[in-house]
Amino acid sequence: MNLVKDDFIKAFSLYKEKALQHRRFKHADILPLLQGKEVSKQFTVEKIGRSVEDRSIFRLKYGQGPIKVLLWSQMHGDEPTATMALFDLFNFFNGESDGFDTFRKEIAEKLTLYFIPMLNPDGAERYQRRTAMDVDMNRDARAVATMEGALLKAQAMLLKPDFAFNLHNQNNYYNIPGTATPVTISLLAPAYDYARSVNTVRADAMRVIVGINKILQEFIPNAVAKYDDEHTPRGFGDNFQKWGASTILIESGAYAGDTEKLEVRKYNFIALLQAFLEIAAGSYSEHDIADYNAIPFNDEKLHDLLIRNLSIEKNGKKMLVDMAIRQNEKTVVDDYYVEGVIEDIGDLRDFYGYTDLDVKGLQFIPAKLYSDRIFSLVELTLPTIGDLLKQGFAAIMISDMTEDAKVHTFPIQLMRDANFQGAVRPIIGEHADFFIGSESEIRYALINGYLIDFMLPLDLNMKNKMK
Repeated sequence: MNLVKDDFIKAFSLYKEKALQHRRFKHADILPLLQGKEVSKQFTVEKIGRSVEDRSIFRLKYGQGPIKVLLWSQMHGDEPTATMALFDLFNFFNGESDGFDTFRKEIAEKLTLYFIPMLNPDGAERYQRRTAMDVDMNRDARAVATMEGALLKAQAMLLKPDFAFNLHNQNNYYNIPGTATPVTISLLAPAYDYARSVNTVRADAMRVIVGINKILQEFIPNAVAKYDDEHTPRGFGDNFQKWGASTILIESGAYAGDTEKLEVRKYNFIALLQAFLEIAAGSYSEHDIADYNAIPFNDEKLHDLLIRNLSIEKNGKKMLVDMAIRQNEKTVVDDYYVEGVIEDIGDLRDFYGYTDLDVKGLQFIPAKLYSDRIFSLVELTLPTIGDLLKQGFAAIMISDMTEDAKVHTFPIQLMRDANFQGAVRPIIGEHADFFIGSESEIRYALINGYLIDFMLPLDLNMKNKMK
Protein backbone atom coordinates (compact mmCIF):
# COMPACT_ATOMS: atom_id res chain seq x y z
CA MET A 1 0.00 0.00 0.00
CA ASN A 2 1.39 3.40 -0.99
CA LEU A 3 0.58 6.54 0.97
CA VAL A 4 0.02 9.91 -0.69
CA LYS A 5 0.28 13.36 0.85
CA ASP A 6 -3.30 13.46 2.10
CA ASP A 7 -2.84 10.05 3.77
CA PHE A 8 0.09 11.33 5.83
CA ILE A 9 -1.87 14.42 6.86
CA LYS A 10 -4.86 12.29 7.89
CA ALA A 11 -2.71 9.80 9.81
CA PHE A 12 -0.92 12.49 11.79
CA SER A 13 -4.09 14.43 12.59
CA LEU A 14 -5.79 11.27 13.85
CA TYR A 15 -2.97 9.97 16.00
CA LYS A 16 -0.91 12.90 17.32
CA GLU A 17 -0.33 12.22 21.01
CA LYS A 18 -2.16 15.03 22.79
CA ALA A 19 -0.36 14.51 26.10
CA LEU A 20 2.92 15.77 24.57
CA GLN A 21 2.51 19.38 23.45
CA HIS A 22 5.63 21.01 24.91
CA ARG A 23 9.32 20.22 24.45
CA ARG A 24 10.25 20.01 28.09
CA PHE A 25 8.31 16.90 29.01
CA LYS A 26 10.01 14.48 31.37
CA HIS A 27 10.25 10.76 32.05
CA ALA A 28 7.25 10.96 34.38
CA ASP A 29 5.18 12.36 31.49
CA ILE A 30 5.80 9.41 29.19
CA LEU A 31 5.47 6.67 31.83
CA PRO A 32 1.64 6.62 31.75
CA LEU A 33 1.77 6.37 27.96
CA LEU A 34 4.20 3.45 28.07
CA GLN A 35 2.47 1.59 30.88
CA GLY A 36 -1.14 2.14 29.83
CA LYS A 37 -3.30 -0.55 28.29
CA GLU A 38 -3.65 1.31 25.00
CA VAL A 39 -0.01 0.97 23.92
CA SER A 40 0.02 -2.78 24.58
CA LYS A 41 -2.72 -3.45 22.03
CA GLN A 42 -0.22 -4.08 19.23
CA PHE A 43 3.11 -3.53 20.98
CA THR A 44 5.21 -5.62 23.30
CA VAL A 45 6.55 -3.21 25.91
CA GLU A 46 9.64 -4.29 27.81
CA LYS A 47 11.76 -2.54 30.42
CA ILE A 48 15.32 -3.12 29.19
CA GLY A 49 17.34 -1.11 31.70
CA ARG A 50 17.61 1.88 33.97
CA SER A 51 19.51 5.14 33.87
CA VAL A 52 22.15 6.28 36.35
CA GLU A 53 19.41 7.97 38.38
CA ASP A 54 17.29 4.82 38.24
CA ARG A 55 14.77 5.91 35.62
CA SER A 56 13.39 3.08 33.51
CA ILE A 57 14.26 2.72 29.83
CA PHE A 58 11.81 0.86 27.62
CA ARG A 59 11.81 -0.95 24.32
CA LEU A 60 8.64 -1.34 22.29
CA LYS A 61 8.25 -4.01 19.63
CA TYR A 62 5.78 -3.98 16.73
CA GLY A 63 5.37 -6.62 14.03
CA GLN A 64 6.92 -10.01 13.39
CA GLY A 65 8.54 -9.63 9.98
CA PRO A 66 12.01 -10.83 8.98
CA ILE A 67 13.49 -7.34 8.48
CA LYS A 68 14.53 -5.82 11.80
CA VAL A 69 14.52 -2.06 12.34
CA LEU A 70 15.78 -0.36 15.52
CA LEU A 71 14.95 3.27 16.35
CA TRP A 72 16.06 5.29 19.36
CA SER A 73 15.34 8.87 20.39
CA GLN A 74 16.50 11.45 22.90
CA MET A 75 19.94 10.05 23.59
CA HIS A 76 20.50 13.79 24.05
CA GLY A 77 18.06 14.86 26.74
CA ASP A 78 17.31 18.26 25.17
CA GLU A 79 16.40 16.76 21.78
CA PRO A 80 12.80 15.60 22.29
CA THR A 81 11.09 16.18 18.92
CA ALA A 82 11.45 12.62 17.63
CA THR A 83 10.26 11.21 20.96
CA MET A 84 6.97 13.02 20.41
CA ALA A 85 6.80 11.60 16.89
CA LEU A 86 7.43 8.06 18.16
CA PHE A 87 4.42 8.31 20.45
CA ASP A 88 2.38 9.51 17.49
CA LEU A 89 3.55 6.40 15.64
CA PHE A 90 2.63 4.15 18.57
CA ASN A 91 -0.90 5.57 18.42
CA PHE A 92 -1.01 5.08 14.65
CA PHE A 93 0.04 1.44 14.81
CA ASN A 94 -2.54 0.80 17.52
CA GLY A 95 -5.27 2.28 15.34
CA GLU A 96 -7.77 0.36 13.25
CA SER A 97 -10.68 0.73 10.80
CA ASP A 98 -9.40 4.06 9.53
CA GLY A 99 -8.27 3.16 6.02
CA PHE A 100 -4.71 2.24 7.08
CA ASP A 101 -5.20 -1.40 8.13
CA THR A 102 -3.64 -2.74 4.91
CA PHE A 103 -0.57 -0.58 5.50
CA ARG A 104 -0.25 -1.77 9.10
CA LYS A 105 -0.63 -5.40 8.04
CA GLU A 106 2.13 -5.07 5.46
CA ILE A 107 4.49 -3.42 7.94
CA ALA A 108 3.77 -6.01 10.65
CA GLU A 109 4.29 -8.94 8.27
CA LYS A 110 7.51 -7.69 6.69
CA LEU A 111 9.18 -5.71 9.48
CA THR A 112 9.87 -6.05 13.17
CA LEU A 113 10.14 -2.54 14.55
CA TYR A 114 11.99 -1.92 17.83
CA PHE A 115 11.69 1.51 19.45
CA ILE A 116 13.68 2.92 22.39
CA PRO A 117 12.12 6.30 23.24
CA MET A 118 13.94 8.65 25.62
CA LEU A 119 17.22 6.77 25.92
CA ASN A 120 18.60 9.51 28.20
CA PRO A 121 15.80 10.17 30.75
CA ASP A 122 18.18 11.84 33.22
CA GLY A 123 19.19 14.37 30.59
CA ALA A 124 15.52 14.90 29.72
CA GLU A 125 14.82 15.64 33.38
CA ARG A 126 17.23 18.60 33.20
CA TYR A 127 16.61 19.33 29.52
CA GLN A 128 20.32 18.96 28.89
CA ARG A 129 22.31 17.20 26.18
CA ARG A 130 24.44 14.99 28.40
CA THR A 131 23.67 12.22 30.84
CA ALA A 132 23.53 12.61 34.63
CA MET A 133 27.26 11.77 34.62
CA ASP A 134 27.82 14.71 32.24
CA VAL A 135 28.91 12.48 29.36
CA ASP A 136 27.72 12.87 25.78
CA MET A 137 26.21 9.45 25.17
CA ASN A 138 26.51 9.85 21.41
CA ARG A 139 30.28 9.94 21.82
CA ASP A 140 30.32 6.74 23.87
CA ALA A 141 29.82 4.00 21.27
CA ARG A 142 33.48 2.99 21.44
CA ALA A 143 34.16 3.18 25.19
CA VAL A 144 30.57 2.37 26.30
CA ALA A 145 31.35 3.85 29.72
CA THR A 146 27.80 5.13 30.27
CA MET A 147 25.08 2.80 31.45
CA GLU A 148 22.77 4.15 28.77
CA GLY A 149 25.33 3.84 25.98
CA ALA A 150 26.17 0.30 27.04
CA LEU A 151 22.46 -0.49 26.96
CA LEU A 152 22.11 0.76 23.39
CA LYS A 153 25.14 -1.20 22.18
CA ALA A 154 23.82 -4.32 23.93
CA GLN A 155 20.55 -3.93 22.02
CA ALA A 156 22.48 -3.58 18.77
CA MET A 157 24.40 -6.79 19.45
CA LEU A 158 21.28 -8.65 20.60
CA LEU A 159 18.89 -7.59 17.84
CA LYS A 160 21.37 -7.22 14.96
CA PRO A 161 19.04 -4.83 13.13
CA ASP A 162 19.05 -4.54 9.36
CA PHE A 163 18.19 -0.84 9.59
CA ALA A 164 18.72 1.71 12.36
CA PHE A 165 17.32 5.21 12.90
CA ASN A 166 19.27 7.62 15.09
CA LEU A 167 16.86 10.44 15.98
CA HIS A 168 18.12 13.86 17.07
CA ASN A 169 17.56 17.63 17.06
CA GLN A 170 19.92 20.12 15.47
CA ASN A 171 20.12 23.82 16.31
CA ASN A 172 17.83 26.40 14.73
CA TYR A 173 20.59 28.21 12.87
CA TYR A 174 21.21 25.81 10.00
CA ASN A 175 20.03 27.10 6.65
CA ILE A 176 19.83 25.80 3.10
CA PRO A 177 23.02 27.10 1.45
CA GLY A 178 22.59 30.45 -0.25
CA THR A 179 19.13 31.04 1.19
CA ALA A 180 17.45 32.27 4.38
CA THR A 181 15.40 29.05 4.56
CA PRO A 182 15.91 27.16 7.84
CA VAL A 183 16.68 23.46 7.54
CA THR A 184 13.59 21.72 8.89
CA ILE A 185 14.84 18.15 8.56
CA SER A 186 18.45 17.07 8.14
CA LEU A 187 19.32 13.55 7.00
CA LEU A 188 22.51 11.51 6.87
CA ALA A 189 23.84 8.06 6.16
CA PRO A 190 26.78 8.27 8.60
CA ALA A 191 30.25 7.33 7.39
CA TYR A 192 31.81 4.23 8.94
CA ASP A 193 35.41 5.26 8.11
CA TYR A 194 37.43 8.41 7.49
CA ALA A 195 37.41 7.81 3.73
CA ARG A 196 33.61 8.03 3.74
CA SER A 197 33.49 4.72 1.90
CA VAL A 198 30.19 3.45 0.53
CA ASN A 199 29.50 -0.24 0.95
CA THR A 200 26.17 -2.03 0.48
CA VAL A 201 25.07 -1.23 4.04
CA ARG A 202 25.67 2.51 3.76
CA ALA A 203 24.33 2.62 0.20
CA ASP A 204 21.02 1.17 1.37
CA ALA A 205 20.78 3.87 4.03
CA MET A 206 21.39 6.49 1.34
CA ARG A 207 18.62 5.03 -0.81
CA VAL A 208 16.15 5.07 2.09
CA ILE A 209 17.04 8.73 2.62
CA VAL A 210 16.27 9.49 -1.04
CA GLY A 211 12.76 8.10 -0.48
CA ILE A 212 12.34 10.13 2.71
CA ASN A 213 13.51 13.29 0.96
CA LYS A 214 11.06 12.79 -1.91
CA ILE A 215 8.03 12.71 0.37
CA LEU A 216 9.32 15.56 2.55
CA GLN A 217 9.74 17.76 -0.51
CA GLU A 218 5.96 17.60 -0.91
CA PHE A 219 5.54 19.14 2.54
CA ILE A 220 8.64 21.30 3.06
CA PRO A 221 10.11 21.98 -0.40
CA ASN A 222 13.75 23.07 -0.34
CA ALA A 223 13.96 22.78 3.45
CA VAL A 224 15.77 19.41 3.71
CA ALA A 225 19.55 19.11 3.92
CA LYS A 226 22.28 16.61 4.76
CA TYR A 227 24.08 16.68 8.09
CA ASP A 228 27.88 16.85 8.13
CA ASP A 229 29.24 13.43 7.11
CA GLU A 230 32.66 13.64 8.75
CA HIS A 231 33.43 10.28 10.35
CA THR A 232 33.12 10.22 14.15
CA PRO A 233 34.69 6.99 15.47
CA ARG A 234 33.05 7.51 18.89
CA GLY A 235 29.59 8.14 17.45
CA PHE A 236 26.78 5.61 17.60
CA GLY A 237 25.50 6.29 14.08
CA ASP A 238 28.93 5.69 12.56
CA ASN A 239 29.34 2.50 14.57
CA PHE A 240 25.89 1.13 13.82
CA GLN A 241 26.80 1.55 10.15
CA LYS A 242 30.05 -0.30 10.82
CA TRP A 243 28.18 -3.04 12.72
CA GLY A 244 26.11 -3.80 9.62
CA ALA A 245 22.86 -1.88 10.17
CA SER A 246 21.94 0.55 7.39
CA THR A 247 21.78 3.64 9.57
CA ILE A 248 19.80 6.80 8.96
CA LEU A 249 20.30 9.93 11.04
CA ILE A 250 17.28 12.23 11.24
CA GLU A 251 17.90 15.64 12.77
CA SER A 252 14.88 17.76 13.63
CA GLY A 253 15.66 21.33 12.69
CA ALA A 254 13.61 24.50 12.61
CA TYR A 255 10.37 25.72 11.12
CA ALA A 256 9.65 29.43 11.47
CA GLY A 257 7.27 30.13 14.35
CA ASP A 258 7.31 26.52 15.57
CA THR A 259 8.84 27.08 19.01
CA GLU A 260 7.66 23.79 20.50
CA LYS A 261 8.60 21.80 17.35
CA LEU A 262 5.06 20.52 16.85
CA GLU A 263 5.25 21.08 13.09
CA VAL A 264 8.72 19.54 12.85
CA ARG A 265 7.42 16.56 14.83
CA LYS A 266 4.89 15.97 12.04
CA TYR A 267 7.67 15.72 9.47
CA ASN A 268 9.45 13.13 11.64
CA PHE A 269 6.24 11.11 11.69
CA ILE A 270 5.92 11.36 7.90
CA ALA A 271 9.59 10.55 7.27
CA LEU A 272 9.49 7.42 9.41
CA LEU A 273 6.23 6.12 7.95
CA GLN A 274 7.64 6.58 4.45
CA ALA A 275 10.86 4.81 5.44
CA PHE A 276 8.94 1.84 6.89
CA LEU A 277 6.87 1.62 3.72
CA GLU A 278 9.92 1.61 1.45
CA ILE A 279 11.87 -0.86 3.57
CA ALA A 280 8.90 -3.22 3.74
CA ALA A 281 8.26 -3.02 -0.01
CA GLY A 282 11.94 -3.00 -0.95
CA SER A 283 11.26 0.03 -3.15
CA TYR A 284 14.17 1.97 -1.63
CA SER A 285 16.51 -0.20 -3.73
CA GLU A 286 15.23 1.54 -6.87
CA HIS A 287 16.52 4.95 -5.78
CA ASP A 288 19.72 6.41 -7.18
CA ILE A 289 22.55 7.30 -4.80
CA ALA A 290 23.20 10.32 -7.00
CA ASP A 291 19.93 11.75 -5.63
CA TYR A 292 21.32 11.35 -2.12
CA ASN A 293 24.49 13.18 -3.09
CA ALA A 294 22.40 15.98 -4.62
CA ILE A 295 20.83 16.86 -1.26
CA PRO A 296 22.69 19.98 -0.05
CA PHE A 297 24.69 19.95 3.15
CA ASN A 298 23.62 22.15 6.06
CA ASP A 299 24.98 25.66 6.12
CA GLU A 300 25.00 27.58 9.42
CA LYS A 301 24.40 31.24 8.68
CA LEU A 302 21.08 31.95 10.35
CA HIS A 303 20.49 34.20 13.34
CA ASP A 304 17.37 35.12 15.27
CA LEU A 305 17.71 38.73 14.16
CA LEU A 306 19.97 40.34 11.59
CA ILE A 307 20.14 44.14 11.60
CA ARG A 308 21.65 45.65 8.47
CA ASN A 309 23.27 49.07 7.93
CA LEU A 310 23.23 50.19 11.54
CA SER A 311 25.25 53.30 12.33
CA ILE A 312 27.54 52.95 15.37
CA GLU A 313 30.01 55.45 16.84
CA LYS A 314 33.13 55.53 19.01
CA ASN A 315 35.40 58.47 19.76
CA GLY A 316 33.42 60.58 17.33
CA LYS A 317 34.03 58.14 14.47
CA LYS A 318 31.04 56.49 12.78
CA MET A 319 30.69 53.37 10.68
CA LEU A 320 27.90 51.30 9.16
CA VAL A 321 27.73 47.67 10.28
CA ASP A 322 25.48 44.65 10.20
CA MET A 323 24.69 43.06 13.56
CA ALA A 324 23.57 39.51 14.34
CA ILE A 325 21.54 38.68 17.46
CA ARG A 326 20.98 35.23 18.91
CA GLN A 327 18.69 34.20 21.75
CA ASN A 328 20.11 31.32 23.76
CA GLU A 329 17.64 29.26 25.78
CA LYS A 330 18.21 28.64 29.49
CA THR A 331 16.10 26.00 31.21
CA VAL A 332 14.32 26.69 34.50
CA VAL A 333 12.63 23.48 35.72
CA ASP A 334 9.79 23.00 33.20
CA ASP A 335 10.17 26.44 31.64
CA TYR A 336 12.89 28.52 30.01
CA TYR A 337 14.02 32.05 29.37
CA VAL A 338 16.29 33.40 26.66
CA GLU A 339 19.47 35.40 26.84
CA GLY A 340 19.70 37.66 23.82
CA VAL A 341 23.31 38.43 22.93
CA ILE A 342 25.13 40.27 20.18
CA GLU A 343 26.63 37.39 18.19
CA ASP A 344 28.51 39.25 15.46
CA ILE A 345 29.19 42.73 14.10
CA GLY A 346 30.53 43.66 10.68
CA ASP A 347 29.89 42.69 7.07
CA LEU A 348 27.19 40.02 7.33
CA ARG A 349 25.84 40.16 3.78
CA ASP A 350 26.24 36.38 3.44
CA PHE A 351 24.23 35.71 6.61
CA TYR A 352 20.50 35.69 7.30
CA GLY A 353 17.99 36.33 10.08
CA TYR A 354 14.64 34.82 10.95
CA THR A 355 13.88 38.52 11.20
CA ASP A 356 15.96 40.55 8.74
CA LEU A 357 15.84 44.31 9.21
CA ASP A 358 17.50 47.08 7.21
CA VAL A 359 17.86 50.22 9.37
CA LYS A 360 19.87 52.38 6.97
CA GLY A 361 19.78 55.97 8.17
CA LEU A 362 19.29 54.95 11.83
CA GLN A 363 21.81 54.62 14.65
CA PHE A 364 22.57 52.62 17.75
CA ILE A 365 21.17 54.21 20.94
CA PRO A 366 22.30 52.94 24.36
CA ALA A 367 19.65 51.60 26.75
CA LYS A 368 18.93 53.23 30.12
CA LEU A 369 17.51 52.16 33.48
CA TYR A 370 14.47 54.14 34.66
CA SER A 371 15.41 55.06 38.23
CA ASP A 372 12.95 57.83 39.13
CA ARG A 373 10.66 55.35 40.86
CA ILE A 374 10.17 51.68 41.67
CA PHE A 375 7.17 49.89 40.20
CA SER A 376 4.99 47.08 41.46
CA LEU A 377 4.02 44.28 39.08
CA VAL A 378 0.36 45.27 39.10
CA GLU A 379 1.28 48.66 37.65
CA LEU A 380 2.93 47.14 34.59
CA THR A 381 0.51 47.75 31.75
CA LEU A 382 1.59 47.63 28.12
CA PRO A 383 0.86 51.37 27.62
CA THR A 384 3.09 52.21 30.60
CA ILE A 385 5.89 49.99 29.30
CA GLY A 386 5.49 51.40 25.79
CA ASP A 387 5.90 54.96 27.05
CA LEU A 388 9.10 54.03 28.91
CA LEU A 389 10.55 52.21 25.92
CA LYS A 390 9.93 55.14 23.61
CA GLN A 391 12.00 57.29 25.99
CA GLY A 392 14.94 54.87 25.76
CA PHE A 393 14.41 52.99 29.03
CA ALA A 394 15.03 49.26 28.66
CA ALA A 395 14.87 48.39 32.37
CA ILE A 396 12.86 49.29 35.45
CA MET A 397 13.05 48.31 39.11
CA ILE A 398 10.31 46.20 40.68
CA SER A 399 9.39 46.22 44.37
CA ASP A 400 7.48 42.94 44.66
CA MET A 401 9.60 40.40 42.79
CA THR A 402 10.06 37.25 44.85
CA GLU A 403 13.42 35.54 45.05
CA ASP A 404 12.12 32.43 43.27
CA ALA A 405 10.62 34.38 40.36
CA LYS A 406 12.55 33.50 37.23
CA VAL A 407 10.66 34.02 33.99
CA HIS A 408 8.38 36.82 32.83
CA THR A 409 6.79 37.85 29.54
CA PHE A 410 6.95 41.65 29.83
CA PRO A 411 8.71 43.50 26.97
CA ILE A 412 11.13 45.26 29.34
CA GLN A 413 13.88 44.16 31.73
CA LEU A 414 12.65 43.80 35.32
CA MET A 415 15.32 44.48 37.94
CA ARG A 416 15.44 43.86 41.69
CA ASP A 417 17.91 46.72 42.06
CA ALA A 418 19.66 49.40 40.01
CA ASN A 419 22.30 47.01 38.66
CA PHE A 420 21.53 47.44 34.97
CA GLN A 421 24.42 48.09 32.61
CA GLY A 422 23.34 49.26 29.18
CA ALA A 423 26.13 49.06 26.62
CA VAL A 424 27.49 52.42 25.48
CA ARG A 425 28.25 50.79 22.13
CA PRO A 426 27.62 47.31 20.67
CA ILE A 427 30.09 44.66 21.86
CA ILE A 428 30.11 41.02 20.80
CA GLY A 429 28.87 38.79 23.60
CA GLU A 430 27.07 41.61 25.41
CA HIS A 431 23.35 41.48 26.18
CA ALA A 432 21.18 42.72 23.33
CA ASP A 433 19.45 45.61 25.14
CA PHE A 434 19.56 48.80 23.10
CA PHE A 435 17.53 51.05 20.83
CA ILE A 436 17.67 52.07 17.17
CA GLY A 437 16.55 55.43 15.88
CA SER A 438 17.49 58.90 14.81
CA GLU A 439 18.64 61.82 16.93
CA SER A 440 15.03 62.91 17.28
CA GLU A 441 13.10 59.64 17.59
CA ILE A 442 13.48 56.03 18.69
CA ARG A 443 12.15 53.64 16.06
CA TYR A 444 12.96 50.18 17.45
CA ALA A 445 13.79 48.64 20.82
CA LEU A 446 15.92 45.54 21.39
CA ILE A 447 14.98 43.97 24.72
CA ASN A 448 16.91 40.81 25.48
CA GLY A 449 17.28 40.27 21.74
CA TYR A 450 13.56 40.68 21.02
CA LEU A 451 12.83 43.29 18.36
CA ILE A 452 10.09 45.77 19.25
CA ASP A 453 8.78 47.83 16.34
CA PHE A 454 6.97 50.88 17.66
CA MET A 455 4.73 50.86 14.59
CA LEU A 456 3.20 47.59 15.85
CA PRO A 457 1.29 46.77 19.06
CA LEU A 458 3.28 45.55 22.08
CA ASP A 459 2.60 42.02 23.28
CA LEU A 460 3.44 39.69 26.17
CA ASN A 461 5.11 36.88 24.22
CA MET A 462 8.65 37.20 25.54
CA LYS A 463 10.65 34.79 27.70
CA ASN A 464 12.75 37.09 29.86
CA LYS A 465 14.53 36.50 33.14
CA MET A 466 13.86 38.43 36.33
CA LYS A 467 17.12 40.09 37.33
